[in-house]
Amino acid sequence: MNKIMEELNVKNPEYFINRELSLLEFNRRVLELSKDEDIPFLERLLYLCISSSNLDEFFEVRAAGVKQQINLNIPATGADNMIPEEVMTNISSTAHELVDEQYRVLHEIILPGFEEIDVHFTRRESWNEQQAKWVKEYFENQLLPVISPLGLDPAHPFPKVMNKSLNFIVSLEGKDAFGRDSGLAVVQAPRSLPRIVSFPDDIATSEHEFIFLSSIIHTHVSMMFPGMKATGCYQFRVTRNSELFVDDEEVDDLLRALKGELPQRRFGDAVRLEVADNCPQNMIEYLLKQVNLNWDDLYQVNGPVNLERLKEVYSLLNKPALRFPFFSPGKPSALKNNNFFETIRQKDILLHHPYESFTPIVKLLQQSADDPKVLAIKQTLYRTGSDSAIVKALVDAARAGKEVTVVIELRARFDEAANIGLATVLQKAGAHVVYGVVGLKTHAKMLLIIRREGQSIRRYAHLGTGNYHAGTARLYTDYGLLTSDATMTEDVHKLFLQLTGLGKILKLKKLLQSPFTLHDTMLEYIQREIDHIAEGKPARIIAKMNSLVEPQIISKLYEASQVGIKIDLIIRGVCCLRPGIKGVSENITVRSIIGRFLEHTRIFYFQNAQSHNESNEIKSSIDSSILLLSSADWMNRNFFKRVEACFPIEDKKLKKRVLDELQVHLDDNSQAWILNSEGRYELISRSASDEKIYAQKTLLKAMSKLAMN
Repeated sequence: MNKIMEELNVKNPEYFINRELSLLEFNRRVLELSKDEDIPFLERLLYLCISSSNLDEFFEVRAAGVKQQINLNIPATGADNMIPEEVMTNISSTAHELVDEQYRVLHEIILPGFEEIDVHFTRRESWNEQQAKWVKEYFENQLLPVISPLGLDPAHPFPKVMNKSLNFIVSLEGKDAFGRDSGLAVVQAPRSLPRIVSFPDDIATSEHEFIFLSSIIHTHVSMMFPGMKATGCYQFRVTRNSELFVDDEEVDDLLRALKGELPQRRFGDAVRLEVADNCPQNMIEYLLKQVNLNWDDLYQVNGPVNLERLKEVYSLLNKPALRFPFFSPGKPSALKNNNFFETIRQKDILLHHPYESFTPIVKLLQQSADDPKVLAIKQTLYRTGSDSAIVKALVDAARAGKEVTVVIELRARFDEAANIGLATVLQKAGAHVVYGVVGLKTHAKMLLIIRREGQSIRRYAHLGTGNYHAGTARLYTDYGLLTSDATMTEDVHKLFLQLTGLGKILKLKKLLQSPFTLHDTMLEYIQREIDHIAEGKPARIIAKMNSLVEPQIISKLYEASQVGIKIDLIIRGVCCLRPGIKGVSENITVRSIIGRFLEHTRIFYFQNAQSHNESNEIKSSIDSSILLLSSADWMNRNFFKRVEACFPIEDKKLKKRVLDELQVHLDDNSQAWILNSEGRYELISRSASDEKIYAQKTLLKAMSKLAMN
């Protein structure tokens, strides 16, 4: 049966959802939050901006990859078996729908909402005399000195405009000083200037009155071409392939190779063209030809070609009532003792960010840097932030003479330059910096502290589902485990040996790792549930993650569903599994929770012959159940192309706590989206009499100090 199921599900597209289209559906759910009247207005603005930036990244990476497959004549590579041309057609159709909806939200919800709170974006035809004079002076003093208009002629061909830069195609009448009259020019807006400009208080007609930089350029574009007349000026923006190519087999210095590739990111192949919707067709045809795109790659928009620029307004407005209520992350009572080592020796500590503070992790490192008993610190860094207290503590520890080893993943997408800078800072301080394993990204989140205590050596470890980044710890939901368990910390030690040294695979006793044991063990645990139900024992699977893609795992889940196992999947983003198919996946439910925080925890629960109560809630008696937290999603890349760490929660109280918090997500009836068998998500329905349950609000109230304002 296993063989039949695997063949059926891997090769039949009917049972799989295309990964790229699933990712676009996630972005549709993000956009829906901008319409939710229960969300404060400025946060709704932010969701519109996020949906725009998400779509940018989708084109830079995912759509660009599909285009490369088409250009290289690569056949279908996904379990859905869709050929790249079919995928690209569906991407274009869905993305055009999303863009149209984004601009409808802008004009029908966001801009009217601004008017209601006395915030105005004044069009150039509405400027009064004082404002028009100020705009002209701003143009002459701020723009003209730094702008470089480019007239197009045989000596000045169409420029390779930078990725996502704001540009204008300008039609001109007349001849210049050299007698040239090509009739066309390109103007790139200076990157050094804000895209949204505030009118000074003395000429503003309201407390907050803004104009777009594009309006200033439109108004005075002719001043860039003395003696000529601009007859048309239209915004456009080109999105380019932003993947970096580094041949692992040929490169002998990864850092140097990445440094060489980074500048090229801005000038990869074009994948999308955005233009103002009033741009004439002949100009659009000209632009498409210059960037080597077709009409399906064109997006005509009624407004700014980059909605993310509206994000600036969020920062400019001091209106707390229009934002989410401020909260102070909680802190477990056990950590109120300032001696973290003593506390962790007594019992494992579990932190759930952002509901609970990330500060203990920073303080643990700071204590380690100052503690003369600490001999060595080892840590993986994937994304950390530019001004990181984590990095500062590691630098202090290295300067204090401790053995500091840091595994930095240079190829963390869009953070490559920052990570190169971090590597340089740490090396200068005397830390040992390595870049993981050639051909694999190091995605595990691990910290190991080695401390001399009396005549013995004790290890302390932190294992997490998310990055060591204080900023994202306020925005992403993640778990972090602090432990001094001898077996667990020995496993972490072995993982670091594999990352920094050479040798055979080291056998781990408690941790699972990619690319060696995680995938096979997940299949084994699902099979164990299947065996249990065949023996008449209860069985259940709950898994929470960012993405579910890997076909063998999906096939095994289908098999588990067919024998009657109830499977609850909480998947924030991409899900290639198709639930609710009769006879295949009717016992599987897939929900996606989209809210204030980005759901980022990876949790895998296998009942392992434990029983549940009649309401199907997770029962407290959990002695033999298996509960795992992980840095890895159930994706091909996480299982086979990355170094990942998956760790068990063994303490009964901590296990019950995680399961209780999982149940809160399963009870959410307000921000949960349910995936149907057609691959579309529908917001969960509830009756008018049902109490609203928001998982994130419930956990925020339970663990943090919430300041209602």
